[in-house]
Amino acid sequence: MLLNRRHFNRMGLLTAAGIFIPRRGIGSGFAGDGQTLEAQPKPVTLAPYVDPLPIPPMLKPSTKRGSPVTIRMAPFRQKVHRDLPPTTLWGYNGSWPGPTIEVQRDQPFAVNWVNALPNRHFLPLDFTIHGEEEKVPPVRAVVHVHGAQTLPEHDGYPDAWTTSDGKTGALYKPGPDRFPNAQRACTLWYHDHAIGITRLNVYAGLAGFYLIRDPQEAALNLPSGAYEIPLMIQDRLFLQDGSLLYPAAVNGTHPAWIQEFFGNTVCVNGKAKPYLEVEPRRYRFRMVNGSNARFYHLTLHASDAVGKPQEQAADAPPFQQIGSDGGLLPAPVSRQTLLVSPGERFDFVLDFTGLKDAHFVLTNDAPAPYTRGGEVDAEEVMLFKITKPLAGPDRSAVPAALAPFTPLNPAEAVRERVLAINEMDRKSDGYTMMGMLDGKHWDDPVTEDPKAGTSEVWSFANTTGDVHPMHLHLVQFQVLNRQAFDVKNFLATGKLRFMGNPLPPESNERPAWKDTVKTYPGFVTRVIQRFDLPPGTPVTPGQRFRYVWHCHILEHEDNEMMRPYDVVG
Repeated sequence: MLLNRRHFNRMGLLTAAGIFIPRRGIGSGFAGDGQTLEAQPKPVTLAPYVDPLPIPPMLKPSTKRGSPVTIRMAPFRQKVHRDLPPTTLWGYNGSWPGPTIEVQRDQPFAVNWVNALPNRHFLPLDFTIHGEEEKVPPVRAVVHVHGAQTLPEHDGYPDAWTTSDGKTGALYKPGPDRFPNAQRACTLWYHDHAIGITRLNVYAGLAGFYLIRDPQEAALNLPSGAYEIPLMIQDRLFLQDGSLLYPAAVNGTHPAWIQEFFGNTVCVNGKAKPYLEVEPRRYRFRMVNGSNARFYHLTLHASDAVGKPQEQAADAPPFQQIGSDGGLLPAPVSRQTLLVSPGERFDFVLDFTGLKDAHFVLTNDAPAPYTRGGEVDAEEVMLFKITKPLAGPDRSAVPAALAPFTPLNPAEAVRERVLAINEMDRKSDGYTMMGMLDGKHWDDPVTEDPKAGTSEVWSFANTTGDVHPMHLHLVQFQVLNRQAFDVKNFLATGKLRFMGNPLPPESNERPAWKDTVKTYPGFVTRVIQRFDLPPGTPVTPGQRFRYVWHCHILEHEDNEMMRPYDVVG
């Protein structure tokens, strides 16, 4: 068990790996606490588990080469809860989440992203944020397929945005985005990545699933078809008229920007606190945390028919985790809880066999901000009702061996980079002014320049009090370890002084392919990756391919906690 409510106390949090993290109390000025929301319209509290879980529409591209699919970004209205009028959203092809794109390994896919969004934003802009200045169009969009191995011009670079009236960012290149999909079967997702307003565009609804299949996965006989269900988890605030509320800062360090957004309502696949009727059999779930900043510590409890946990009831089935960000694990990992940071994906099976007419509620008890926040304000996630009759024999399986795994050897890494995670806080109350990576701004010269085809160890030294989910574009990496260090000495000298022995990765990171990793405060988190460009890429010596690495808390990446890096030929 990774975390449990009993581990939280007045002083901080102790993880199963032995990492102690001090917590910050209410009044820190984060969205979601009393200080920030008191001057805002009051959000509604919605009844849980009254609406069925929707399944996003499926988009399976033609295998015909050179035939791009068109996906349109535009406003629309969607009913997110029984008791609310329809909500105005922005989405891909008129849905939140957008259509689930499903492709086969090595099947190239091309897409024309058409921007048909309005020229005014309906969420609070802050012209003091880099990339969001008044000189640029207020509504910009560019799509990033998170976890995809593709060339830079198709990767959703933050400065490659477009507008509905034809304006473009400095690094925009015309033509469809192309994805070779030369990757193992995995759960990816796509979302907006425009410089300075990613937090607003994703919050408006611009996100969707992207699944890669391969024959190896198909041969495993995992639950499939109607028994394989995507779950995109995102927290929101709603007003009584159904509209989205994204609060502006009160006494912040910027006119509107807030340090992190937290909503009181958890939405799954665009529906507030839904329920899912299932058969008494195995189901596979593809989960992505698409929230701006919220971490989820998820537990499944036996409950009554309306979702009230029953303490004396039989144990809930465990999460049989079979995959992570970059694809299948070597073997299943059984877990009673899941800790999911923004941007991470979890692929797991729940076995409801023999549980006819039972009910299980999925709850969250992670504080916000994680782990230094106050009370949990988004506990209710979704309800499983095992009330559908079994349609036929369940012949699916969760085999003991899933996929071969070759660990990367740190001894073969050509270098280790120590990369600081920094925050600049207001001295009076600790309110963050901006985040930085290695003490540098977004527009500072590139300093990370791995050579194509080589492996490097990147050691993220977290000097802040927050847990930052760090994401690298292009690559999938492996987590090596975490180790406590003397933060004050590091900030003063730039030298790492370690305290204690390295801690191994968590059980579901060991081994696993990842592109987003939790970096705990006061710890160095080491990952290793091989900087391979897509197969067949022509490379001339010295040629540079521009990607980015960043914190996946969207409010952080929008305010300087993002850096470009170059893969050099």
